[in-house]
Amino acid sequence: MGNKKNYNSSYIIAITLVATIGGLLFGYDTAVISGAEKSIEAYLILPLGLSAFAHGATVSSALIGCIIGGAISGFLSNRSGRKKSLLIAAILFFASALGSAYPEFLFFRKGEPTMGLLLIFNFYRIIGGIGVGLASAVCPMYIGEISPAHIRGRLVSFNQFAIIFGMLVVYFVNWGIANGQTIGWINELGWRYMFASEAIPAGLFFLLLFFVPETPRYLALIRQDKKALSVLEKINNSKETAEKILSEIESTITEKTKSFLFSYGRKVIIIGILLSVFQQFVGINVALYYAPRIFESMGAAKDASMLQTIVMGLVNVIFTVLAIVTVDKWGRKPLLITGSIGMAVGMFAISVLSFNNIIGISTLVFIILFTASFMMSWGPICWVYISELFPNRIRGQAVAIAVAAQWAANYFISSTYPPMMEFSGSMTYGFYGLMAVLSALFVWKMIPETKGKSLEEIEKIWKKK
Repeated sequence: MGNKKNYNSSYIIAITLVATIGGLLFGYDTAVISGAEKSIEAYLILPLGLSAFAHGATVSSALIGCIIGGAISGFLSNRSGRKKSLLIAAILFFASALGSAYPEFLFFRKGEPTMGLLLIFNFYRIIGGIGVGLASAVCPMYIGEISPAHIRGRLVSFNQFAIIFGMLVVYFVNWGIANGQTIGWINELGWRYMFASEAIPAGLFFLLLFFVPETPRYLALIRQDKKALSVLEKINNSKETAEKILSEIESTITEKTKSFLFSYGRKVIIIGILLSVFQQFVGINVALYYAPRIFESMGAAKDASMLQTIVMGLVNVIFTVLAIVTVDKWGRKPLLITGSIGMAVGMFAISVLSFNNIIGISTLVFIILFTASFMMSWGPICWVYISELFPNRIRGQAVAIAVAAQWAANYFISSTYPPMMEFSGSMTYGFYGLMAVLSALFVWKMIPETKGKSLEEIEKIWKKK
């Protein structure tokens, strides 16, 4: 690992900032639809006489792309490299932004809604989703593979901050576009500007990626040792340290193992999948996607519910920063377990309040407790673990499986929330509370602490088992 201070911090921070634009676009792309969905309904769904189901499918179509992007990320990152995979994601974000903004391009006439136009709009949203799925897998992997061991948690957690920040930025962009304008203008032009605005960060991401290196671990994997050594030297400010790290990396990729994905046993893959599934099954996306609706159902006026959503956004940012500051000091496990306990308390309390039909400030307090607990733990730390748990030789494939499982779990939880709420609000929140308790037990029993360990040292944990 070398001397703790023996690294080029400005170089590492610059590379990390470029990589986290992928995280920002992840947040931006998933949240941009929130400002445009009513206009899409007015422009495409209602004139075609389609049902609420078609509206829901259109709003969530990007999630299909996210699952595809997550699933193919392993193949792409192993075949083309981590950097080229991010370049592909940037192109997909850019194409989706412009295509979603003007789906009539080439084949359709503006102002004439047809089924073909609706399908092509969904196609562009799915392309953006593939970009999100790719970025969600490859950005943490890229940062994890270039980071010195003792600051890796902090740097990978910064990607989660970028996701939340991207959501916050697009909320204000959407608000700025819609502010002071008539509904007619928003339904005609405003929604197009909302989607098109994403082309700016996507273009910037694409250009800046040309100035960052491929990761040393991928370069070693494809036997480009000179390039790997050069990058490690730049990162560590020392040829001696770089050579030592490179020899550690090479020892992990030259060993003969009996199979590929399961060469280190099934346990590491199962842990990766369960980490991803628990991150979604605690119900966080229900709180994020349906926040204004939850607050409205609790009696808040429309303006007040939007204000409460902004409050939640700020809470998300503050507590993600807390995770960034503490993850390499306190360790991953204590943060995850503390977060699980906080989430369980929040959800069980909301369940009891819902059962007794108590609506008010107490409900808001417990929703904030729940989201704050998630943002200081499972939000960023799940991505930290996904970026570092898997051995070098199988990282690309294993991360792809974990991330695809995460998007599938996200889709399942988001789509089952409305029917579950129709059946019983109290039981729904109780279910998420139970998942939080199980997530704490899972971390306590199954996950190793990885604080301060190099990726190669973490790999040795799985060899022993």
